[in-house]
Amino acid sequence: MTTSSPAILPTLIVAISSRTLFDLQQSNDVYEQQGVAAYARYQIEHENEILEPGIAFPLVQKLLNLNQNNAEPLVEIILLSRNSADTGLRIFNSIEHYKLTITRAVFTRGESPYPYVGAFGAHLFLSANPIDVRNALNAGCGAATLLATNSTATNNTPQHELRIAFDGDAVLFSDEAERVYKERGLSGFAASEKQAAHQPLMGGPFKPFLQALHNLQQTFPIDQCPIRTALVTARSAPAHERVIRTLRAWNIRIDEALFLGGLPKGEFLRAFNADIFFDDQQGHCDSVKEHVTTGHVPHGVRNE
Repeated sequence: MTTSSPAILPTLIVAISSRTLFDLQQSNDVYEQQGVAAYARYQIEHENEILEPGIAFPLVQKLLNLNQNNAEPLVEIILLSRNSADTGLRIFNSIEHYKLTITRAVFTRGESPYPYVGAFGAHLFLSANPIDVRNALNAGCGAATLLATNSTATNNTPQHELRIAFDGDAVLFSDEAERVYKERGLSGFAASEKQAAHQPLMGGPFKPFLQALHNLQQTFPIDQCPIRTALVTARSAPAHERVIRTLRAWNIRIDEALFLGGLPKGEFLRAFNADIFFDDQQGHCDSVKEHVTTGHVPHGVRNE
């Protein structure tokens, strides 16, 4: 008699910079105005003072909450920081204070940490540094620059529920259709997409992240899944069909699809209660960030 091995649960790996996890603006001001030595002294002198949460803190909490009631973690958060290990002690003290289960970290003492994104096998990298984000994207990882906002909007979803929204072209999908739009205009784009409706789009930088989320979703009963995804795109009919058929060809479930035909996305993302939204167009990100946490994906023809 043979016994089957227990199923190995998929693990979602998210790498995040210390400047997005915690509010390090005051420390960063010291660095920019007084230099590295003053910054190091400041961090050591204040290492027992707990840092305030940063823009990504609520998202990290929700990601880690997915590990509750599971023997093996479904999500791992990796901390990447330009601090040294010495000055980074304040960050670890803050992690411990907030009871965040983050055990792996890299401190690079001023060097870019992006090479470690791939070494950890991360599906997603979130940073406040656009150069690090571009380098991570070029290395094949889904990455976004989190944008600061003065918005007082709050997310109304429960702490155990995670909602993530994506733009389509140049984010989930390649920018091939967007290049057609740039060259031929809206009518040329619509005609091209209608003609290619049965030809799946190539994957964009966030396809592996969406796939990892989909794999996690499969571990829950469909009516009890704490993860919900949405495609929020400026596309409209007839350009919708190719997108739907592409996701079907990838065998990836997406929970909601909004084809807005160029309408502003902010109110729709607020209605979806997105914990985070990813878009390649800076203009879209600037308008949306007042409604929900937003990550700019500097990829594709719009960012060349």
